[in-house]
Order: sequence, then structure tokens, then C-alpha cells
Amino acid sequence: MFLLITTLVTFISIYSYLLIIRVLLTWFPQINWYNQPFAALSQITDPYLNLFRSIIPPLGGMDFSPILAFVVLNVVSGLLTNPALLRLLGAY
Repeated sequence: MFLLITTLVTFISIYSYLLIIRVLLTWFPQINWYNQPFAALSQITDPYLNLFRSIIPPLGGMDFSPILAFVVLNVVSGLLTNPALLRLLGAY
């Protein structure tokens, strides 16, 4: 169980870094998202971001959905590393 939780926390951490890169690259409008490696990054991150884009539409040309996406990832990561929860699940 501990290995599974550690793997999930590591995956969430790596995915968060990919999301940060994706959000920062949106500041450069000349990037062609159909060329590699940008297309791969878009395919990995857009399905998750689209979940939150349906909840929070862009306001005034600004996309605030990544903020909610990061909050959810941080909450899940925090829950997975919570010692009380880990004891409850028997991972300790």
C-alpha cells in the first residue's frame, strides 16, 4: 500500500510540473501546439484542464481553470501524505 501511495504522490508531483510548463508556455502565442514536443504536452495536460474549463469559463480572456486544477492536485497529494489517513488505510 505504501508503494502505491508513494507512486501516486510522485505521479502527482510530475504532473504538476507538466501543468506548470503548459501554463507558462501559453504566455507565448507564437508556439504552434501541433508541433512536437508541444503537441505531446497538450495531449497530456488538456484533458485534465478541460475538466476545470467546463466549471470555470475564461473570464476577460484569462483562463483561471489551472488554478483550480492545481488546488485539486495539491489537496489530493496532501490527503495521500496525511499520516492519519495512511494509518487508517493501513499503509503505516
